[in-house]
Amino acid sequence: MTTHILRHGQTDYSKRYLINGDPAQCIRLNDEGRSSLSGAWSVLPLHSVTTWLTSEFSRARQTASLLMGVPSAALVIDARLNELDYGEFEGRPFLEYASWLDKHGSGQRPPGAAESQREGIRRMLTGVLAALEHPGPRVLVGHGLLVSVLLWDRHRTGDEAMPLFFPEAPYLEPVAISDDELPVLITALLDDLDSGNLREATGGSDASILRISEGPAVATVDPVSPSHSPDQKDLPHA
Repeated sequence: MTTHILRHGQTDYSKRYLINGDPAQCIRLNDEGRSSLSGAWSVLPLHSVTTWLTSEFSRARQTASLLMGVPSAALVIDARLNELDYGEFEGRPFLEYASWLDKHGSGQRPPGAAESQREGIRRMLTGVLAALEHPGPRVLVGHGLLVSVLLWDRHRTGDEAMPLFFPEAPYLEPVAISDDELPVLITALLDDLDSGNLREATGGSDASILRISEGPAVATVDPVSPSHSPDQKDLPHA
């Protein structure tokens, strides 16, 4: 059996790189996010999916519901799959959080947050592993940070340390992982977190990685900014 893990469709927040890590905020797909679902229909085995899983967030539940064509009440909702808690950065430009993360590292909790980036990744990975408790094939609709971590691992080289920042995860493009592979992959990533095999805070020395243009945007969220367009290269002043 296989688990297909994908990021939800586009929202107005994610289009503008604004942070939303609070599931109480009802942020739903925009027109582009809804229309792009047709692409996922062509790559997911929709007729054979036995279990649909999502986070608690509206955009993830809406994505799954539209893909499966039934009310969201039928979904398996797992809070472990939720987006990261960004604390006082909630609703603010992603680059403000990225600047803070660059200075403080993945083990520190942002002001007002209940978890650090490292703790949030661990939580999400345990949620992915728990998907095996449900019959397959499965579709799991999550968020950018989770999918970014999985894509990074798929292309990592040797003992490469887990980075502080990850390439932006595409919307609605599934990462397919077999039931045999999934526990091995998740265990290895959890071991990275336990062993400290991480590239930590740079103090600004790698500032270029925080820029949204010049290649893939830095992504660990549903990022964006009303004050910093996707073409603006300079870092914000958090």
